Amino acid sequence: METNKEIRILFWIAGLFALAFYLPIESATFVAAIYAALDLAKWYAREHVVLCLLPAFFIAGSIAIFVSQGSVLRYFGAKAKKWVAYTVASVSGTILAVCSCTILPLFSSIHKRGAGLGPAIAFLYSGPAINILAIILTARILGWEMGLARTVGAVAFSVVIGLAMSAIYRKEEGQKRKAQMAIPDEPEKRPIGQTAAHLGLLVLILVFANWGSPGQGDTSSFWYYLWALKWPLVGLLALLLGVSLVKVLGLGWRPVALAGLATAAASALSFGLVGDPRLAPLPPMLVAIGALAAITLKDTNDPDNPAWTESAWGFAKQILPLLALGVLVAGFLLGSTHDGQSLPGIIPNAWIAGLVGGNSLASNFFASFVGAFMYFATLTEVPILQGLMAAGMGKGPALALLLAGPSLSLPNMLVIKGVLGTGKTAVYVGLVVVMATVSGWLFGLVA
Repeated sequence: METNKEIRILFWIAGLFALAFYLPIESATFVAAIYAALDLAKWYAREHVVLCLLPAFFIAGSIAIFVSQGSVLRYFGAKAKKWVAYTVASVSGTILAVCSCTILPLFSSIHKRGAGLGPAIAFLYSGPAINILAIILTARILGWEMGLARTVGAVAFSVVIGLAMSAIYRKEEGQKRKAQMAIPDEPEKRPIGQTAAHLGLLVLILVFANWGSPGQGDTSSFWYYLWALKWPLVGLLALLLGVSLVKVLGLGWRPVALAGLATAAASALSFGLVGDPRLAPLPPMLVAIGALAAITLKDTNDPDNPAWTESAWGFAKQILPLLALGVLVAGFLLGSTHDGQSLPGIIPNAWIAGLVGGNSLASNFFASFVGAFMYFATLTEVPILQGLMAAGMGKGPALALLLAGPSLSLPNMLVIKGVLGTGKTAVYVGLVVVMATVSGWLFGLVA
């Protein structure tokens, strides 16, 4: 009998019993926090899993299977010039326009393929931080100074934090670089242009499927027209993806055509019958993803095709459970804020609003620290900040939250820990929070 194991089991049983015994279900605050956690989980499942995460898993799988290790090393590894690696990584968000959770499969994929820690971290930070539409929305609603400060800060943060992580773990990175320099350049299975085009179609589908409205009353701008045409554009991109599946990956045209017809039928029925327009895109997307998984898994012409879906499934198994746990915990602690409503968590909103007034280092640190644990969907940080600033939040803490919040969240941290380990995750989060604190404080002095 293993005494230590049995003692651990006893402690778990005793702890769960004590938790159940003293569960404060009579407390209105506790019950409201439970409701907020479930509300955030429901909203996240509706708004992000199907349209954001599932396509992101297939993009990550594409990188892992179709992009050679040599290509990743050429741009992000030891063989890449630093200015190339950090330039590509730091501006990636202008193309991706994803949230702190959707970037995770892509980050995990390039890291596993051998990307250096510094460029990979720069990519991880910049992906959610430098969303061009969010920058424009920030400037229009919160002022051009805030928009400019967010843009400059986000680009600088991605590079500085990446370089700092590379320097802190330079011994480990040095060993990795030596090993990579000995890796011979492997020939590409197909022309790199074909692989890039296929990957680009997947990225564009992800971007346009999640393109947010530029706001009510703004019906004459280019961004509004782009948003109004998002689903026809997604349909056109899906058609081009079908061509790519046949021409680039070598799948049979008959199963691809049947998959396209099934997706088109689901789209016609869904947009015609589903009452909530936000839920209407979900059935055709699920049909499309299910059909893609089926036809690739059954393909016998090229082993890379079933490996693509298997790789996507591997990322899903690794990431989804941690995200689900993180969303529930974040909702319980900090509440659920979306679609114009704000449900309180166990930490009262009034406490948060009262601690981010003025421009002290403490208020900036608190804003960046809380922002790092909150979950912000793409574009939602701007209206949330607008409300907080109306309640007395200072401009410095507002910028601190903008620089820390969109790129981090509790679900995001749990997944990064699984990829990098506890130590590196803690250092990364600490760098973001400290830099956001100092930047917000300096901005508050001059704003």
